[in-house]
Amino acid sequence: MTEASSTTSHLFVVMTTTQPEVTQAAGENSVTSSLLYDAGFYFECAIIALGMIGAAANALIIYAMVASKQHKKQALIVNQNVLDLTSCLFAAVIYSLKICNISLNGLRGYWLCMMLLSENLLWFAIDGSIINLAIITIERYLKVVHHVWSKKKLRKWMIYTSMAFPWVISFVYNMALSFTTSAVIDGVCYGVVVWENHVAKIVHGVWHFLTFYAIILLIFIFCYGRILAVIRRQARVMAGHSRSTGAGTAQPSAAQAQTNQIQSNVIKTMIIVCAFFAVAWLPENVYYVLVELDDKRTFFETGYYAVVFVSFLYICTNPFIYAAKLDPVKRSLLSLIACNKNEQPSPDTIEVSGPTTRNVQKRNPQAQTSAT
Repeated sequence: MTEASSTTSHLFVVMTTTQPEVTQAAGENSVTSSLLYDAGFYFECAIIALGMIGAAANALIIYAMVASKQHKKQALIVNQNVLDLTSCLFAAVIYSLKICNISLNGLRGYWLCMMLLSENLLWFAIDGSIINLAIITIERYLKVVHHVWSKKKLRKWMIYTSMAFPWVISFVYNMALSFTTSAVIDGVCYGVVVWENHVAKIVHGVWHFLTFYAIILLIFIFCYGRILAVIRRQARVMAGHSRSTGAGTAQPSAAQAQTNQIQSNVIKTMIIVCAFFAVAWLPENVYYVLVELDDKRTFFETGYYAVVFVSFLYICTNPFIYAAKLDPVKRSLLSLIACNKNEQPSPDTIEVSGPTTRNVQKRNPQAQTSAT
């Protein structure tokens, strides 16, 4: 009985604090509320646009990775692109539904709230992407810092298990969170705001910040710091060896040099992606903690849409980083553009219309004469 009354009380607070346009008086406060609503609407439209752009860009990078046969060599990076693609698709769908202001009634409304309008599936893909980014960092760390061990112990099944891990863990976590902290009230979905008590809400907010930002950031700093230290030490050793034995005998093979270059480009790419992650996701994580600490702050304000917009800039920009830094992907995309240009119809081709349409090549009169 106490738990039910606590939940009802909290829902009353949520309803009164997330709809200021209903409770504010006319005049200046009403104008301010209208402006905030308009700003939120425009941010939602911007997130939809970013979702569509990000989905197209990530799909193009996935195609380029497969076409350049990098999807087997860089399986975790492909998995990252698939997760980002999923995030963008869900963002476009969910925020389109939010703009429509659908009245949620019955079982259909309940499931729409739990799965989509509470942003359950969106954050399932985003959290999975963050976990996968940490796994890529650890894999790079093992291959560079513990090269001999990784050659002997790191197997393909481990990579495939690591690819599935973010999907499973993120799905279970977000489903449990949304179904226990979301509710439909008077046809409106209130996602991740229904908590048993304020302490549970604060504990979850701090845990989420540490797990999906602070610890991830520490993994980036430690692993890439060690990777850069090892690369610099190897460069000094090779330079010293070259001076002692002569330039002719110390030159690595062309295949080895190409492999080292690809490895270096992958590491540089992931360092840029991780640095961008640290900057772009900081506002969203700080806002999330503030919402968990303060009952009056909600996920239905313009500030939330603004920080989500910044975060989605990161997801949409990632494909362009891969396209610019990974040479096989860049070559595949350039060849795709070149193929499209070469597919233009030849000036020596004419079209014959009739019951059937076909292309007829003009013949060279001199060629016909010589043939006869």
